[in-house]
Amino acid sequence: MFPTKQSHVPYSCFIYLLFFALFVSIPSAGHAQVARMEIHPFQSVTLTDQQFLVGEKVGKPVTLAGELRIPRPGTDRLPVVILLHGSSGIGSYVTDWEADLHAMGVATFIVDSFTARGIVNTTSDQTQLGRLAMIFDAYRALELLAKHPRIDPARIAIMGFSRGGQAAVYASMKRFQRMYGPGNLEFAAYIAFFPDCTTTYHSDTEVSNRPIRIFHGTADDYTPVAASRAYVERLKAIGKDVQLTEYEGAAHHFARQEYKKPVKLEKASTTRQCQLAEAENGVIINVKTKEPFTYADPCVQRGPTLAYNEKAATESRKAIKELLTTVLKP
Repeated sequence: MFPTKQSHVPYSCFIYLLFFALFVSIPSAGHAQVARMEIHPFQSVTLTDQQFLVGEKVGKPVTLAGELRIPRPGTDRLPVVILLHGSSGIGSYVTDWEADLHAMGVATFIVDSFTARGIVNTTSDQTQLGRLAMIFDAYRALELLAKHPRIDPARIAIMGFSRGGQAAVYASMKRFQRMYGPGNLEFAAYIAFFPDCTTTYHSDTEVSNRPIRIFHGTADDYTPVAASRAYVERLKAIGKDVQLTEYEGAAHHFARQEYKKPVKLEKASTTRQCQLAEAENGVIINVKTKEPFTYADPCVQRGPTLAYNEKAATESRKAIKELLTTVLKP
């Protein structure tokens, strides 16, 4: 069974929510004015990738939290974008998007998939959380927001970055939606920035007919664009509404201004040289060796670079505005 709503939230979770509220409510120059900010706890579970792929629904229960910002007062129902963070956790690369979305009349909901699980970041140790766990979190957030009196359940989009981008892309898979999605609810659009698409999953071309949009830099050495390009080509071949926008010379986190001076993450692990696939019983294998994949495999490397690219940052913001204006009609 899916985790059910509990009659109480553990004391430790209240402390976590308090600190979360204090953190996200600190005003910054990048934030547009909002009418209301709410912190919502919600139930999820922690599944390994193998558990997720074989359809297990009972895992370690966890109470996550999300921050909902409503851009204007009133009683009308608004569109919302669920924002999924990357391996470093919630940072400015997530929160900077809120001002743009709020200015459009779109609410935002940032999901924190790490803190309640005792994770600070997964940058140097990706084994702390399965790559697919955030998809389950995203479905539970969709379920939660669809019941909110100020949110239009038909206008909920998902946007993720890096690890969160991977979750945003593959949340579109009908197989995963049947296993874990909230009934007849579905995201209005799936938006991913520099996701990791190096793994081929069973039935991964059976995706939603809603728009899938991927934004990637050609100089990304963390999650190279080649894997995204190959996946998009497979989806386009069967007529899916998918687009990959490539930015020449742009690296990972190209919209993050603190990386105007490029930064090399010496200890960060990357599967940029790996080719992975789902085998029998939900096991992810290294295609080259035919053996179960681990982060000790020779294809796993370290030392990717993060760098800001003004052209890519500007153009991607314009593209997101145009997409959401069309899809969400704020």
